[in-house]
Amino acid sequence: MSAPAAASTDVRQHILDAAHPLLSSRGFTAVGLAEILAVAGVPKGSFYHYFGSKEAFGEAVLEDYFTGYLARMDALLARPGTAARRLLGYFDDWRESQLDDTARGRCLVVKLGAEVCDLSESMRAALERGTRGTIERLARCLEAGGADGSWPVIPDAQEVAASLYQSWLGAGLLARIQRDRAPLDSAMAGTRLLLGLKPDA
Repeated sequence: MSAPAAASTDVRQHILDAAHPLLSSRGFTAVGLAEILAVAGVPKGSFYHYFGSKEAFGEAVLEDYFTGYLARMDALLARPGTAARRLLGYFDDWRESQLDDTARGRCLVVKLGAEVCDLSESMRAALERGTRGTIERLARCLEAGGADGSWPVIPDAQEVAASLYQSWLGAGLLARIQRDRAPLDSAMAGTRLLLGLKPDA
């Protein structure tokens, strides 16, 4: 009885995996259902078996993206070393992923955020849940840094975490506009300045 369920999950995940690079590079509305089906190699009926509409599919793509993204974030922030080293490692990973020409690693929040929030309430809510999870993890790392002496204790780690996240999202958008990594490098410099980190931290 478990094999059909596993096969069903595999097909659904395959469709999501196939669509991610398309949406990362071109956005949600510019990619038609026929193109998604062609890249995934599945018939139209299969798509609607797993997703009731393109909007439901978009929500599932975002949820799947954040599942993977937050798992990777957890792994990066759990590495050995000080909180400063872990946090800078996470942001360095973010910086490098945005320069990925394959589009697979690029931030879907940067790419789809403004586009879908007015288009779909369910997709907006998925983005909100995912970004909230990201900020919460940053806040925990900031609290850990106050405890291990990476930086002074931060009275409102959640607010500082939100500020950092906002600066990196903006840098990701500017990097796309300018086709240059300079905004991401500036975000890293700003992160170090905000936390009072030395260049060799």
